Amino acid sequence: MDRVLKLKPVGSSFTLKDHIADVLRDAILKADIYHEDADLKLDERQLAEELGISRTPIREALTRLEQQGMVRIVARKGVFIVRKSLNEILEMIIAWAALESMAARLATENASDAELASLRRLAARFSGNEASAQIAEYSEANITFHQRILELSKVPLLKTMADDLFRHMHAVRRRALGEGNRAQRSVVDHLEIIEALEARDAELASRLVREHTMKLHDHIRRVWTRLEIDQRRKTAAGE
Repeated sequence: MDRVLKLKPVGSSFTLKDHIADVLRDAILKADIYHEDADLKLDERQLAEELGISRTPIREALTRLEQQGMVRIVARKGVFIVRKSLNEILEMIIAWAALESMAARLATENASDAELASLRRLAARFSGNEASAQIAEYSEANITFHQRILELSKVPLLKTMADDLFRHMHAVRRRALGEGNRAQRSVVDHLEIIEALEARDAELASRLVREHTMKLHDHIRRVWTRLEIDQRRKTAAGE
């Protein structure tokens, strides 16, 4: 599998550890870290070469990211990206469902017809088959769709709170959407949500958004838990 991180180039004048930490954090959050074959180990030398800087600010940035729980530094072994635990992922999805459900309710009251039409344009970018065939692209478009609903609530704090969750959800959704026919079902759900919003049906829009997000919760709790148990058995058996 290709390396897990895809870094943006950094000019030689940007040497502050805060900036380097931001670049690395952005790359980690956008990486496919929940893929079963993901290589979570980071190479300081390679990172320094790609960013065109010395290893000292890389080490300082990684120390900062370790304090934020993004990476784990293990003596004599290296630096490793930290994945959220299954329970942490499930809790984030529940919080997301609550925030966006309220946002959908408010959007039926506060968004203009033209603003709601923007959701149809976003949804029209992918058919069910296209979503399944282009998981990475659809995963990003999916997040954009949900962020737009939060924007249309006209309560900025709701989006600010949800954006913090979304930063950690990119890789989760990319993996989950590729399992079964979830991408195709997601497209159908989005169209139903749009219809409820356009009908100004606050109760229905709120419920559909909540149910849509909780489908992700239930899928991960069911499928990922089983996979996690299977992996533990294989590890215990020495496979």
